[in-house]
Amino acid sequence: MRATSRILAALLLASSAVAQSQPTLESGSVIAAAERLKAGEYLWAPGIAPEGPVLLVVSLATQRAVIYRNGVPIGITTISSGRPGYRTPTGVFTILQRHVEHYSSLYNNAPMPYMQRLTWGGVALHAGDLPGYPASHGCIRLPRDFAKLLYGVTRLGMTVVVTDEAAVPRVAPAEALLQGQAMAAAPAAGSAWRPQASPSGPVSLVISAADRRVIVLRNGVVIGSAPVTIDGQIDRTSAFVMQNGGAAGRSWLRVPLPGQTAASAGPELRGRIHVEDRFRQAVEAVLRPGTTVLVTPDSLRAGSTGQSATVVEG
Repeated sequence: MRATSRILAALLLASSAVAQSQPTLESGSVIAAAERLKAGEYLWAPGIAPEGPVLLVVSLATQRAVIYRNGVPIGITTISSGRPGYRTPTGVFTILQRHVEHYSSLYNNAPMPYMQRLTWGGVALHAGDLPGYPASHGCIRLPRDFAKLLYGVTRLGMTVVVTDEAAVPRVAPAEALLQGQAMAAAPAAGSAWRPQASPSGPVSLVISAADRRVIVLRNGVVIGSAPVTIDGQIDRTSAFVMQNGGAAGRSWLRVPLPGQTAASAGPELRGRIHVEDRFRQAVEAVLRPGTTVLVTPDSLRAGSTGQSATVVEG
């Protein structure tokens, strides 16, 4: 509780410097802070975690988004997602394109300041009007000042999770992932490894239990793919972010997604996912702090809505 109070205090102090209409909060959790924001309000405190991997989680149910750096929330904002008939897709995305000044090619050249594209079909993060309810053509609108601040800390290839669930995710420590025991040698066919397709940038891995395949992206471009075998059933999406690495070993954060808690984020995955050893070694060579790993379940249906969830559009 003390740590949470310090985070909230820092968020409030930082937000007062950039917006005079931010809410006054006495105490409580980061989730409570997000719930109390009014349309167009946000909290921003990058100094809480000056360095580390960045992850954005958007909740369509609450019309809120949280930006994490090194597993710590450094910003919370209200949003406006797609209105009926233009529903914002849920799933796991990477930032494909970024423009400070951008205009819609689909909707009458409408301005989309600080645009960060999530799909080639027209869905993006950008500054826009926030009436307090879903009102866009599918994009995720943000307060203009927050969109500018967010643009300053994100990069191409960064992971964005969009969910229907109401709860804002928390971050909890996770044991080492994707080490020798986690992805042990196994016969494989149909593997591909093309690191030259994208020589640098953020790395993301998506392990699909439904497809029995791992996909490796760098800067949003697929650089590798291989079949995997999985012990047992995967019944929920699990997310991990690599904090550091080196001689002392890698440190991963498990990110319980909306609707999950640290205690219910799913069973331990280490030792259950197997891939050809040569492919594992190639993957380990490109892992860096900030690498995101998403393990998707045997069924890729998104919650109770019956809508299909997108798992990285490249």
